[in-house]
Amino acid sequence: MNIKGEVVVLVGLAGAGFTLCLAFLWVPSVSTVAFSSPESQRIFYWHVPSAWAAMMANAMLFVGSTVWFFKRRDWAWRLHVASSEAALATGLMVIWSGCIWGSAEWGVPWDWTDVRLNTFAMLTLLSLFIVLGRRTQPDGVETRDTFCTFGMYGFILVPFTYISTRLWQIRHPGPVMATSKGSIDWDMRIVLYCGALSFLAIITGYIISGMRLAQLEMRLEKIQAKYDEVVE
Repeated sequence: MNIKGEVVVLVGLAGAGFTLCLAFLWVPSVSTVAFSSPESQRIFYWHVPSAWAAMMANAMLFVGSTVWFFKRRDWAWRLHVASSEAALATGLMVIWSGCIWGSAEWGVPWDWTDVRLNTFAMLTLLSLFIVLGRRTQPDGVETRDTFCTFGMYGFILVPFTYISTRLWQIRHPGPVMATSKGSIDWDMRIVLYCGALSFLAIITGYIISGMRLAQLEMRLEKIQAKYDEVVE
């Protein structure tokens, strides 16, 4: 069955919008004792799902990079291209929403001493490097191998970012899900899960569309190459 990625993206965007409405209009705010700016915590329902989506996009980037590097599968290169763009988009969402939270709660948008903030910024910069580098370099096996190498070795930042607050909790809060210490109320969980499913749909649809677009670009390059040969 040919699933239209654009439709999946639109469904995800609608869900993300619905999540924001629930976050601002329904979910109760947190205790004023625990947070300096409890109302700004409502961006949590956009920030956390987009962070999960970014991690998943980077995992797909790792898969595509690894399979292309060792197996030379065209679908893997297309997955590398699409997932790197998805990782960049969701990574930027995480950073700007986190800066909003930081400005309200900490008084500064960024803390350069916090490990998680910096490792995630490096992960997003890696996606930016791959996306811009691929667009500025001629396509070829060596070029693909270079960017796939970054996609593979850069993946180490994903688990390191996940466990960083468990090892060094400075400013960024620790985990609130799937831990014995962290827990949130069910009304908060409902909105959080809604956001998680929405962002999952967004990156899934984007990767489907991106892989199809990358395939069309590859076909166009082959046609252009044949045309150049005929002209010469």
